[in-house]
Amino acid sequence: MALSEILTFALVASLLVMSPGPNGVLIARTVPTSGRKAGFANVAGFVTGFYLHGVMAILGISVILVQSATAFSIVKYLGAAYLCWIGLKSLIAAWKGVDAAINVLPAAQKHTLLKAYVDGLLTNALNPKVSMFYLAAFPQFITLGETSAISSFTLVFIHSMINAIWFSAMVLVMSRLTTFTRHERFQRGLKGVTGVVFIGFGAKLASFKPSI
Repeated sequence: MALSEILTFALVASLLVMSPGPNGVLIARTVPTSGRKAGFANVAGFVTGFYLHGVMAILGISVILVQSATAFSIVKYLGAAYLCWIGLKSLIAAWKGVDAAINVLPAAQKHTLLKAYVDGLLTNALNPKVSMFYLAAFPQFITLGETSAISSFTLVFIHSMINAIWFSAMVLVMSRLTTFTRHERFQRGLKGVTGVVFIGFGAKLASFKPSI
């Protein structure tokens, strides 16, 4: 794979990662309520989800999802339902209100980090758009004659690292604003916005149709 192809892919992947989406909203919701470590757990879940989709694309499972309307619809609607479920929970929390001053107990920290990791993983794993991106990108950036698996994993690695760097920076920025973001009024407003945005992403995913 030529350096120019790698740089071009990195540019395309960077624009995709930095565009508004469920990942950024999840980080904005997690860090003020559960702390920096939970935010990094979200990021770890994102990266795991990328590798899962990368393996699926390389093994050809994603092709089945695209070519089989039933398989694609199942994954699509599961992802949409999950996003809407997160949004609904946030709206309920915004309505009820939360005591943002309560600290997470050390005994509960492991559960919080695990939940944050799973949230990050499922947000990506149940989004067939990631597989669609890989299926569209791989043929354009992999040079014929090379070992396709190695080239493909190189692209997945680049994409995942861009994702990790971008959202880790977002975690650090959000954690710097902890004092302000822990105010209950801000928390309720953030959860309300998060709920609406996630439900919107879920509805958008449910209506998504592959173009290839």
